[in-house]
Amino acid sequence: MSATRHRTLGGGVHHILDYLRRMQVENPSFFYAIQGDNDQTGGNIFWADATARMNYTYFGDTVIFDTTYRTNRYRVPFASFTGINHHGQPVLFGCALILNESESSFAWLFQTWLHAMSDRRPISITTDPDRLIQTAVTRVLPEARLRFNRWSIFKETQEKLAHIYQSNPTFEIEFKKCVDEAETINEFESSWLSLLERYFVMDNEWLQSMYNARQQWVPVYLRDTFFGDFSITERNVGLNSFFEGFVHASTTIQMLIKQYEKAVANWHEKELKADYDTTNTSPILKTPSPMEKQAANLYTRRIFIKFQEELVETLANPATKIDDSGTVATYRVAKFRVEHKAHTVSFFSFEMKANCSCQMFEHSGIICRHILAVFRAKNVLTLPSQYVLKRWTRTAKIGDVQDEHASDLPNNSPESLTDRYNILRQEAIKYVEEGAKSIHVYNVAMDALQDALKRVTSNKNQSPISAEDGALSSGRNQELHAAGNTETMACQSVDEKEKKVQELSTELENINRRCEVYRANLLSVLRDMEEQKLKLSVKVQNARLNLRE
Repeated sequence: MSATRHRTLGGGVHHILDYLRRMQVENPSFFYAIQGDNDQTGGNIFWADATARMNYTYFGDTVIFDTTYRTNRYRVPFASFTGINHHGQPVLFGCALILNESESSFAWLFQTWLHAMSDRRPISITTDPDRLIQTAVTRVLPEARLRFNRWSIFKETQEKLAHIYQSNPTFEIEFKKCVDEAETINEFESSWLSLLERYFVMDNEWLQSMYNARQQWVPVYLRDTFFGDFSITERNVGLNSFFEGFVHASTTIQMLIKQYEKAVANWHEKELKADYDTTNTSPILKTPSPMEKQAANLYTRRIFIKFQEELVETLANPATKIDDSGTVATYRVAKFRVEHKAHTVSFFSFEMKANCSCQMFEHSGIICRHILAVFRAKNVLTLPSQYVLKRWTRTAKIGDVQDEHASDLPNNSPESLTDRYNILRQEAIKYVEEGAKSIHVYNVAMDALQDALKRVTSNKNQSPISAEDGALSSGRNQELHAAGNTETMACQSVDEKEKKVQELSTELENINRRCEVYRANLLSVLRDMEEQKLKLSVKVQNARLNLRE
């Protein structure tokens, strides 16, 4: 059971605060808040840059709250909110320094984060198993489905049952198999009981407590909720995938910001690379299905590959009709020679809709092989629109923000800073994609950007500032109240006009960097093509020599 804990980091906290203040001056959409403390060095600190806040509007349906610093004994109590983007990559939603661990301080952190994200609540959230965090999530996000990270539970189980792991080497394998491979609740319950009896641990308190919390961590209980995993057992890893390799146990408070920026730049570059690969290369189709071609044009590359795997598997998973009431047909879908692992699919012909007992679509947002097998039997040649989540498509970050899971999104005014930022960003992405297609076009694009920057700067004193410009920054300019008699201090802007210009200038600088990345990627692809041509030429010559011999 967790207890209240307080940390002190000395003068290093001032270094963090100076950075946050500077970032907010440079970009008014940068948000940070400090939990009330007289000297501003002992309270928890939260921050989220404009990109993190914007990414949340696209991918905020499922969230991971990473507190690896607690289990791995980090020198700096650094926590993060992350999600999954349209390429299946980790994406950042905000960071925190947790100097005070208590129920009220975690509640403050979740309330502050939610406020920075415009009070848009996620469908699900994954955390480490901890009473303080669980209480805070239940209090601030009561409608979100809470999941405990299975990797943390497996790790703690190994520590708690070290004597059993040492005397029974097969226990760990069977324990994980019981948890990960159960396809029904009854199957899990039966396997769990059998495991306890076989290893004589019926009265073990730790295992009993984990069983009592099974609905928060055992996959079979969670697959009816969207978590963005490509399979119900995929996320059997730690939570710190975004900062892994950048922030670790030996990272000091003085090093933190530099490592934070490196991680952000790293994943930004990987997203650009994935965007480039999706846009400029074509996947190899494995079937003549129109549905496969449709999916190749809709999804990002990684998501398409997962869809393609499911589609190809329909060849080995035939659908057999077992009931038909006219409006609803029921099918049994099983792999050849594995009939005992069959799944049931209900097909509603009028709505062109199907439900599968595996619930892969509900859990991952990607349609399963079982439903695809029924579609094949019913001659459904293209994917119905309800089975294409925009968050997994090439256009996930283009156009209006949409949420396939909820209908209570806040509507941004066309005059708001959020809306203008969104429009400018999307137009900039299109500009970068076009500008990186050749060296000549790249040079033209760079000249145009420099000209645009001059025009924006020259007009900085001519454009009126609307009252809505503070909307996206409301978290900075309002006090946030939380339990424990704490108050939030969010630094306020000084000159709104200058901030607006700084924001646009920052965006132009980001575009410049993206152009450089695209140019580097393009040159890399060209080099790879030349190398492949050279290798192919050598092979042809060798083949000709062999024929002559």
